[in-house]
Amino acid sequence: MVIIEHDQPNTSGRPTPAWYADAKFGIFIHWGLYSVPGYAPASRTLHDVQQAGDWDEWFRENAYAEWYWNTMQIPGSSTGRFHADRYGASFRYEDFRAPFEEGLKTWDPAEWLDVFRRAGAGYIVPTTKHHDGYRLWPSAVPNPRLGDYHPSRDLVGELAAASAAAGLRFGTYYSGGIDWSIEPNVVAGHTDVQAATPESAEYVAYADAHWRELIERYQPALMWNDISYPAASDLERLFADYYAAVPDGIINDRFSQRGPDGGKRTDPPYDITTPEYTSYSEIRPAKWEANRGIGFSFGYNRTEDASSFLSSAAIVTLLVDVVSKNGNLLLNTGPMGDARLQPEQVDRLLETGEWLAANGEAIYGTRPWEIAEATTDAGGDVRFTAKGGDLFATFLGQPAAGPHRFEGLTADEGSTARLLATGEPIGLRQEGSVLTLIVPDGLADGPAHSVAISPAPHRAAG
Repeated sequence: MVIIEHDQPNTSGRPTPAWYADAKFGIFIHWGLYSVPGYAPASRTLHDVQQAGDWDEWFRENAYAEWYWNTMQIPGSSTGRFHADRYGASFRYEDFRAPFEEGLKTWDPAEWLDVFRRAGAGYIVPTTKHHDGYRLWPSAVPNPRLGDYHPSRDLVGELAAASAAAGLRFGTYYSGGIDWSIEPNVVAGHTDVQAATPESAEYVAYADAHWRELIERYQPALMWNDISYPAASDLERLFADYYAAVPDGIINDRFSQRGPDGGKRTDPPYDITTPEYTSYSEIRPAKWEANRGIGFSFGYNRTEDASSFLSSAAIVTLLVDVVSKNGNLLLNTGPMGDARLQPEQVDRLLETGEWLAANGEAIYGTRPWEIAEATTDAGGDVRFTAKGGDLFATFLGQPAAGPHRFEGLTADEGSTARLLATGEPIGLRQEGSVLTLIVPDGLADGPAHSVAISPAPHRAAG
């Protein structure tokens, strides 16, 4: 969950590694003890709350099921009532360890990775430690309060190995800014976040040791930190050591540190910004990554159903829009407490993969064009990407059959156009400064339709 907003460009000064710029689509995985109760009110997205500014209500009725431990402690919360009714007042959060462990007996990470590969993802980013402090790998550094607070299996290591076998890059999420197992202050409002952020020398060493273990053992392609990071940490050294170990690695923008005497936060250099449950409305000069759940929550939430989830068409539309503006999409799935992926989420991922299998040429390896979007005279809502001298025009939704005119685009004589899904050539004509594509009758229903124009047309100045 992001608290600090960033409006500045990426600051690491490093060129974006080609693997990341080309991949476009990743899978976020929020999985932990909170997956066992799997409860939150399915209400609204974080972006909606940020727009309205009603943070107290958000934390009391938090739609993020991964915040279960915190939300169950807020008086009057739906999560607190659910916990009391289902488990009883004496049932502690850490008591979810036993049922979580039980679910691991039949877990096969290769089954997950098969889904993610078929979904068309190029990388995954699982949580290694969320705000509850429960680690998904056997760290040599015990939790100061709860000791060996991790499962019997090395879930991070097994996911890393399965990712490599499936040909996907592997990143690691780590909650550096909040850890309720160490700093148990309840976050009931936006102003409580700082008080819940550990800043002790002990935690500085604890978080640093964890990141160094993750780097040494798993060589993560992304260092995906969340919320913030303790102020006394030597991030310059940590980042330098990471880049030395993983030269084509990526560091996100959520390592912000509190200033002296609790003053204004500062942002260390980062490679990507990470807007949450929102996106950018224009092409960004620096690489970025939109992240969100398929539903309202990242962690598994039993109150969500198919009506709470983005449709596969909505996922495709979001992906195409994000990519046209120089972004990647990190789409989250929340496995259940028994280690199964949610069937309705699997359906959407596989349907997204089917679209990418037919139209991925307009996504993978592309770069933004001069403009991200246009609307044709026939009402076609189009996003542009470019690669290898070709322009890809992706119609969002089902375009009307017949001519679609683009003002201010000029194709070279002899230019051609084809539908990516079928390879079928389609009509292209140039009349003055208007380029026209002829969408054929009988176009199969689909969430979006990509057209390749070769060579890429020229765009009129202005």
